[in-house]
Parts: sequence; C-alpha cells; structure tokens
Amino acid sequence: MSILQSIRDRAAWIIIAAIALALIAFIVQDALQGGRGGGLFGKSSTTMGKINGTKVDYLEFEQKAKVAEENYRNSGQQVDEQLRRRIRESLWNQYVEDAVFDKELDKLGVEVGDNKEMGDILYGANPPEQLKQAFTDPKTGVYDGQAAYQAIKSLKKGSAQYNSFHGEFIPAIKKLRQKEKFVELLSKSYYVPKWLVEKVNAENSQRSTISYVAIPYSTISDSTVKVTDDEIQKYVDAHKAAFKQETSRTIQYVMFNAGPNGGDSALVYDQLAKIKDSFARVPASGISAFLLSENSQSPFYESNISRKEIRIPNIDSIISVPPGVVHGPYTDVNSYVLSRVVDVKQWPDTVKVRHILIATHQRNENGQMIPVREDGDAKKLADSIATVIRGGSNFDTLCVKFSDDPGSKEKGGVYENITTGKMVASFNDFIFGNGTGAKGVVKTEFGYHYIEVLSQKGSSPAYKIAYLSKPIYASDQTVNAANGLASQFAAESRSFKEFEANAKKQNVNIFTAPDVKPNDENIMGLGSSRELVRWAYNDAKEGKVADHSFLVGDKYVVPVVVSINEKGTMSAAKARPMVEYKIRNRKKAELIAQKVGSSSASLEAISKAVNQPVLTADSLSFANGFIPNVGNELKVIGAAFNKANQTKVSDPISGEMGVFYIKINNIVAVPSVAFDAKQQQTIQQQQQQSMIGYRIMDIIKKAADIQDNRVRFY
Repeated sequence: MSILQSIRDRAAWIIIAAIALALIAFIVQDALQGGRGGGLFGKSSTTMGKINGTKVDYLEFEQKAKVAEENYRNSGQQVDEQLRRRIRESLWNQYVEDAVFDKELDKLGVEVGDNKEMGDILYGANPPEQLKQAFTDPKTGVYDGQAAYQAIKSLKKGSAQYNSFHGEFIPAIKKLRQKEKFVELLSKSYYVPKWLVEKVNAENSQRSTISYVAIPYSTISDSTVKVTDDEIQKYVDAHKAAFKQETSRTIQYVMFNAGPNGGDSALVYDQLAKIKDSFARVPASGISAFLLSENSQSPFYESNISRKEIRIPNIDSIISVPPGVVHGPYTDVNSYVLSRVVDVKQWPDTVKVRHILIATHQRNENGQMIPVREDGDAKKLADSIATVIRGGSNFDTLCVKFSDDPGSKEKGGVYENITTGKMVASFNDFIFGNGTGAKGVVKTEFGYHYIEVLSQKGSSPAYKIAYLSKPIYASDQTVNAANGLASQFAAESRSFKEFEANAKKQNVNIFTAPDVKPNDENIMGLGSSRELVRWAYNDAKEGKVADHSFLVGDKYVVPVVVSINEKGTMSAAKARPMVEYKIRNRKKAELIAQKVGSSSASLEAISKAVNQPVLTADSLSFANGFIPNVGNELKVIGAAFNKANQTKVSDPISGEMGVFYIKINNIVAVPSVAFDAKQQQTIQQQQQQSMIGYRIMDIIKKAADIQDNRVRFY
C-alpha cells in the first residue's frame, strides 16, 4: 500500500488520535470534541452554560459531539455511554480553556509560524504521534518526514481528507504548540532565591530540646462546652476561603430489591435439572452445538486444561466423577452450572514453541474478527512455508518476513513456558498433544500456523470440561413486585416527614448521599445514577420526594432531596462538623488556661495544678512537625524555636490535641556537610516548573466565571 493511500485511509484515525493528544495537552479543538446531548424537550433555551459571559449553545455542542463520535467509530473504537461522557467532559473543559487561554495567548502575542515552525513540528525529529505512527519504517524504526510531507502535499484540495487535515488536525497542533509556549513562559518565570534556600537549610539544621506539660482537651467533658450556630457562623465568616462550596445536593433514599429471590433461583435450578440427562447423552462431537442450543453463557473450550491451571471453586467435585457423567446443578457466582468431563489426558505442564502465523482474520480494538486474507491463499502460503523449512530454509528469516503475529514475530516466533488453556483450542491440542520436535500446519480462527514444538516440561492430568451455565435472573413477577412497592412508597410519601414515617413503618433503611454534584454520574451506595441526579437538580426542591422510583441496577430507588447547597460559602449547619470541634477546643483551652492561672511560673507548678506530668522531647526540628508520644503539633514546634521560651515558660499553646506549656532546654545547630545551596536552588526550581503544566487547569477554572447548566440537558 502506498504512503499516499495510507494517509488517505488513515485520515479519520489521524484526526481522532489528535483529539487524544489535544485533550491531554490542553488543546482547544472544537471540531473534534463532543458529547451526547439530551433533555431539550420542554426547554425554552438552548444555553447550557456561560463562561466569562460567552454562551455555550447546546445545539452547537451536540453537533461537535456527533462529529467526534463518528471519528471515533471510523477509527474502530466503540462509542459507549462512558466514552461519550468522557469526551463531553473534555469538550466542556476546552470551552473553559478557550475562554481564558485564547485571551492570554493573544495578549502575550504567542503564535506559531505557518511555514518553518509548522514544518519542523510536522516533519522534524519530534513529529505528532499520529504522523509518527503512520510514517515510521517498521524495519528501521525511523520516521520518514519526507514521505509524510509528500503524502500531505498530495491531498486534493477541497476533499474530505484535505479539509479534515488542514481544517482540524493542523489547528489542533498549532493550539498545542501555543499552549506549550505559554506553559514554558510560566514555568521559566518561577524563581527560588538562593538566600531563601540557605535560610530554610539553616532553620532545618537546628534541633531543640524542650520540657513541656500537655493538658489534653479530653480532660474537659464535651457536654460542658456548648457551641452555638452564631459562633459557627462567625468562624465561617472569618475564614470564608476555607469554606467555599460548589453547588450540591444532599439526598436520602430507600431501595426496593428487584434482584432474583429464592423462587427465581429455584426456577433456574429446575431448568438445568431437567436437561441434565440430555447433556450426559450428547456425543462429544455435539457438545458445542448442544450448549449453543441451550443458550449456555459459558463458551466451550474444546481442548484440555491441566488441573493446575483450573481455578474454579468446584473443580475437585467436577473431576471426581467419571468422564461423560454430568455434575450439578451447582452455584457459581450468580449462575447455576452443569459440568461434564469430556476427556482426560496426561499432558506436559509447560511447552516452548515457535510458530509462523499466516492470518485470515485479526481482532480489532472492539474484539471483532475482521478478515485480512482469503482462507485458500493462507493455507497455500502456510503449506509452502512448511515445505521450504523442511528443505532447509531459515525459520527466523521466514518468520520476520511472513508472520502476522506481532506478539512473537520479533522474537523468532517463540513462545516460552506456555501453560494449557492459554492458546486457542486447536493450537493447544497440537503443542501439548504432540511430543518435542513435532512440526505441522494447524488451523485456528486466526488463520494457519506453522508450528514447531521445541521443548516440554513436567506432566499432569489435563481435563476437557464442558460447562452449561444459566444466570440466576429475576423473574418479571419479582421485578414487578419491587416496582410496585417502590411506586406505592413514593405515592404515599409526599413530604419528607411522610418519607421518614413510611420508611420506619415498612422497616426500610434510609441511606444518605451527601454532596451530589450536578455532573456526577454516580451516587454513593448506588452506582451509576445519572437520571436520579438530573431529577435532584431539575425537578426537586428541598424536602421534595420523587413521585416515581428510579431503576438503578437491580434496585428501585425512591429519593428525597434533604438539602440544597448553592455555590458560595457554606451555611453554619453544613460547616458545623468541620468547625464545632475547633471552637469547642478553643473554649476548652480558655478553661484550661484559667485553671492553670498563676501557676504558670514553672512547669512543675503547672503539672501540679492540672495533674499532668512534666515531659521532655528532644531533637525537634522545623522539617518534622511530629513530636514523639504526642503527634503532629506544628504550633508547639514553632514555639520550640522561639528563644523567648528559653528564659521562661511559654504562654499556653492551643494545639491539635490539647494545651501545651513548654520551656526550651537547648537549641543547637547540626549543619549539613553535603548541603549545596546552588544545587538545591536548581532542584527546587525544576520541581516547581515541572508542576505548572499540571496545575494550570485548576488555575484556569478558578480564573473563569463559569455558569454550568449541563445538568438540564444530559
């Protein structure tokens, strides 16, 4: 196939592969991004969000989604719901980046030259991965930039390939390069002063020894210290940055199980019990067809597997019955199974082989078998290879030239230490069923293999076992019963009070899912629950119970919105779990200080007043906030190097676990002989510079004014 034809055939793949590169490197590339839309019915507006005042239109967004999905399909990938959401999320991030990055790039004048610079990017030593894969010689591993140039140059102007390459791929590459330059500018602006490195090293080299008295907060009962809502609110108001919250909902829900019950299980058991005798009478040659006719969920591996390699719970019981006798029904995970030993052989434990595959089919990324060569042509070529090898031709040379197996081609076609069951059945039969030195052509679903058995080790029984399995599924009666209970519960629970009362009356557990975000796919304890999340944002008010149930997995769920948390600062009620203990400890610290009172002149007096011992901690350092037998107490560490505490006992220190009084016994310096200030300065700068690219997305989002209404549409 010519280079030109290669790029034409791979055009769609190149474009979609560029998307992956673009997303990772913050490329804002509109034409090849997207996600699935929905929920427009009954909506008066198609605006799904605003970023820095610029509207994001759902219809435009959806059009880009369709283009992206089609490109993924053209590249052989399966577009499932998970991939759609992942692409959609990436697209949204690109809109955010557009709103901030493009403005900054224009302001700074960051550009990419159309000729020399783009030529170097596309045809130089470090081309885009997509071009590198398409135009690298597989034999030499060298990228052929000239061939890529000629192929791209020959694209017919106005053709789909031309428009895709120059209208989508090239802008994506330019955007990537612009952003690389932007990140490079930011990273080079980071500087660590040498004096700061020296100062930190000097401080970290100090070691302090202290004596101290620690009075745990637990010495005062929590019940004696009350924390009011006003105190919580004052604390939050004074520390607003620490209590920022995004839009979220707190949901409670009850579940009604629609999974299989005992009656459903018995029904499947009876089905298998009725065909047990028929399974036993089927001749070995007809087992595969019999399993297919009975819709068994277990495929039949038509070869033997060593007992050592069979790892299922019931294997000893299965092989204890003679060949031809059916064992079961027995349970295996969520299925009932019948098993039948078809054959037993004494086979090697491991085998070393080499082979040349002449493929008729190959498996694509979606697991589908696609044809690559006519069966007759493959058989003729495989037989010819066998003939010339018998005539003395070099195996390795033929393997490199003809083999279609990428897993072994570069290793002379060799597979070592193969155990039973790892290869397709006919391949497995040949290499284990024949002795060392055996050679021959074997057909599998992939094509024709010329195989040579090089060596074999060990020996043990190997079993060919057929499994007829049927899943234990819920009957319509079971599902309808659960749905009925859930619907009735929803109908009778029109308020939160009724919801709680009915749950108690019916002895149904209430579960809580806090902080459910508008774009969440999953709800804690439930799993994938997108429709439920959309209900909580689009149709529900605080205290509202859903008027219908949601089927999530094998459960019918009835939810109620307990609280609505808007973007901004947390309420006192929401902040209480994070703040209450801090205020309580602060009040306890005041009570402890009052108890110590005038006794603070010496540690011994304090010890006597609070009935806590005087302890010693040595080798404390700034670099380590941990105090042995105490824990992480950064305030105490700081006080341990305050020279004012050398001549007198410190003021009370309100720490994490209690109140501390300390006195410094000694401070010494332990200089680092190997310390190199210049080297440390360089290392710290490089570390910070390398992290800028990872941090920039968070910085971008914080800098942008984002109104995200995606939950209305999907």
